[in-house]
Amino acid sequence: MNKKIGVYICHCGGNISDYVDVEKVKESIETDEGVFLAKTTMFACGDANQKEMVDDIKKNELDGVVVASCSPKLHLLTFRAVTERAGLNKYNYVHANIREQASWAHSDDKPGATETAIHLVKAAIAKVRLAEPLYPFIINSKKAVAVIGGGIAGLRAAIELADMGCPVTIIEREHFVGGRVAQWDVLFTTNETGKEVVTKLYNEVIRHDNIKLLTGAEVISNTGSIGDFTMKIKVTPRYIKEKCNEGHLLKAIAVCPVDVPDEFNFNITGRKAIYHNFPSEYPQTPVIDIKNCTRCGECEKICPSVDFSQKEEILEINVGSVLMATGFDSYTPADGEFGYNQFENVITLPQFKRIIDLNDKKLIFRGKEINKIAYIYCVGSRQIDGENKYCSRYCCTSVIYAAMQAKHKFNEINNYHFNRGIRTYGKQEVLYAESLKGGDIYLQSYEDAPPTVEQHNDKITIRINDILTAKKEMSVEADLVVLVTGMVPRADNSVASLFKLPKGRDKFFNEIHMKLRPVETVIDGITICGACQGPKNIMESVNSALSAAIKSFSYVSKGELELEPIIAKIDKDLCTWSGTCAEACPFDAIKMVKDEKKDVAAINNSVCKGCGMCLPVCPSNAINLIAYSDNEIESMIDALAG
Repeated sequence: MNKKIGVYICHCGGNISDYVDVEKVKESIETDEGVFLAKTTMFACGDANQKEMVDDIKKNELDGVVVASCSPKLHLLTFRAVTERAGLNKYNYVHANIREQASWAHSDDKPGATETAIHLVKAAIAKVRLAEPLYPFIINSKKAVAVIGGGIAGLRAAIELADMGCPVTIIEREHFVGGRVAQWDVLFTTNETGKEVVTKLYNEVIRHDNIKLLTGAEVISNTGSIGDFTMKIKVTPRYIKEKCNEGHLLKAIAVCPVDVPDEFNFNITGRKAIYHNFPSEYPQTPVIDIKNCTRCGECEKICPSVDFSQKEEILEINVGSVLMATGFDSYTPADGEFGYNQFENVITLPQFKRIIDLNDKKLIFRGKEINKIAYIYCVGSRQIDGENKYCSRYCCTSVIYAAMQAKHKFNEINNYHFNRGIRTYGKQEVLYAESLKGGDIYLQSYEDAPPTVEQHNDKITIRINDILTAKKEMSVEADLVVLVTGMVPRADNSVASLFKLPKGRDKFFNEIHMKLRPVETVIDGITICGACQGPKNIMESVNSALSAAIKSFSYVSKGELELEPIIAKIDKDLCTWSGTCAEACPFDAIKMVKDEKKDVAAINNSVCKGCGMCLPVCPSNAINLIAYSDNEIESMIDALAG
């Protein structure tokens, strides 16, 4: 049967028509086989044009539609929805991208851009001639979500899911929740403390019957796919009974002979093998660091709650969606970078913030009173030669606020800020203005000429060619140098390998589209939020957590899911099972199965993404991609070549 095809060519408000002669494109394709009507429109995605398309499809009983406009990443789903509203199967719609692939790519060659657009539209028409109606796969979905990470983003996402009636399991690798925020005292803009923020969220979590909190827990295996993930979780015990006497425990901590660097204070202080950071961390039950514990028995003599008989557990949970909120690490400078690990009074911003919190009337570090503080910005961010070329965004505001805190809390503090340009975006700009009014000194350099740090006779000097004074060399003798370190991805993010999560060039987890699909990943059913996908402050992390919670809930709320039918398809008669297809598949969607007489490949429909990686490696050409068969692709090539 010959199809009746409608073709719509978009001006895109000049984005296309400034370089592509859209009327010539229409004239060139309107006599092609199957083309029943061809129109140009100023904005194909506009409501008026969408209504006109619906009317055209119904009135003319069209069998296929082509829209030649901008990227399908923006409007493929828009026009599929239009065809559905008109009663046409949405897979009888084909999108032609003549903005990015013609107009923008050839803006210096209008005739060439027009010819390219004509060929792209002809190829789309050739494809839609062979398009068949397709229908989504329906699979069952377990109404439960696993939240991996118990920081601010993970806790807030779990609460949102639980409030919607969805069972949630929070899986936190550490023995305490709250993430990085638990380590901070007063937070900029709100003046809340990290403890107050964490306390509110923790109290919400424990009151919820829908939330199960696992601490000291790590995902060790994952199988399944959207709607049906099965995970094994290793839970390390605290070696402390749940009901315990706080007085006994504090005495037990005091007698412990083991002393190790305290990660909570970024190793500037020590802790015991039995420890708890009161009152900032929850649950407020200590834990025994079994790796460093010597089993001397001193704590057992004092505290009956110590229980070394507790064993590791392996739990198995089944969920329909997984929400990743694994957080970030602070950048650790290399040895010698601005004097780090070379001069004893050079520390990082996270360490400085803990020092402010741990001191009272005087700012003391290594037994000496601190008065002059130099802050070196963009350490681990905006690196010209390093890996971290991005801006971590929160650092400028964080260090300015910390410097102001130090000045307000301690007497006679002088702050010197060595920066590359201040980025206190949004309302946080008022902190920068307040810092300037308070007398803080700002010295600025270019990215390729950072300040230098030297030490002579126990005195640290920072030198800079200050561009604010026409590159005049300035020097400051400081008691303390604070390296303003940015955010980097977690050093140990093995969970990403288990779920095959994609990462961007910055090594953070990658969303599908930062504006259109900001918390979804290419692995169906897995969402991301917070600083695991890029540098964010608390407010931004919470907003993304709410978005991820809503998206994860949409996967599990109805108990069943519709999946895209554009997947690989095996011709069992041709298949000889070489295994090359399974090796090429990035989603583990292909397995070997026993047929009547031989081994053949089988596709897991709920995992296959229709990427086509398996097609070219099959030695017997036994794999086709639904909606992108050899016939369809060859017809498009013929149209392009013609």
